[in-house]
Amino acid sequence: MNLIVFSGPPSSGKTSIILKTIEALKQRKISVGVVKFDCLYTDDDILYEKAGIPVKKGLSGALCPDHFFASNIEEVVKWGKQMGLDMLITESAGLCNRCSPYIRNIKGVCVIDNLSGINTPKKIGPMLKSADIVVITKGDIVSQAEREVFASKVSSVNPRATTMHINGLTGQGAFELSTLLFDEEQKIDSVQGMELRFPMPSAMCSYCLGETRIGEAYQMGNVRKMELGDDYE
Repeated sequence: MNLIVFSGPPSSGKTSIILKTIEALKQRKISVGVVKFDCLYTDDDILYEKAGIPVKKGLSGALCPDHFFASNIEEVVKWGKQMGLDMLITESAGLCNRCSPYIRNIKGVCVIDNLSGINTPKKIGPMLKSADIVVITKGDIVSQAEREVFASKVSSVNPRATTMHINGLTGQGAFELSTLLFDEEQKIDSVQGMELRFPMPSAMCSYCLGETRIGEAYQMGNVRKMELGDDYE
């Protein structure tokens, strides 16, 4: 079974891209299932069900979605194997700019949209920098010049990634992405012992443990302070 990890900021078009790509994969008789990770709420699983795609969803709640992903991905892979899937796609929550759910030797796809801001590629961090494929969406809303500048910014952050434009509404470009995803040689039965490409956000501070009061007297553990200069008293 192939395993593919999709990630990207909120509302970048991940679900639309995955749905269009699965349509192309189905044309090649490749069976695909999806596991949707999110934080508090998602109804994307309904969209997958309507398309006849096997789907499960998991909500991390108060837990960091990256930690939730890593804690559940082995069981997710077992579910995909039990379903007899040729490919299992995991779709992350709309992650913070520090997160990165990719696994070594497992294809990672980052979805980012043209409307997010010209400097967004510099802000996203490992979620973009360590991706194998970067999909840029919503190109139909901006000019050709804006698309080219944005793509250039993406390439400057991650020059080794394959960068491509896909229209989540029409599906233009989805077939090309589908040809990059499926690898007949990849046979994933388990991710036990595999490594994340980048360490997850780490902190064990008083706020992690439920503290709500503000002030140094209540701050313990992994705490980082800003440098405000000599004028600050």
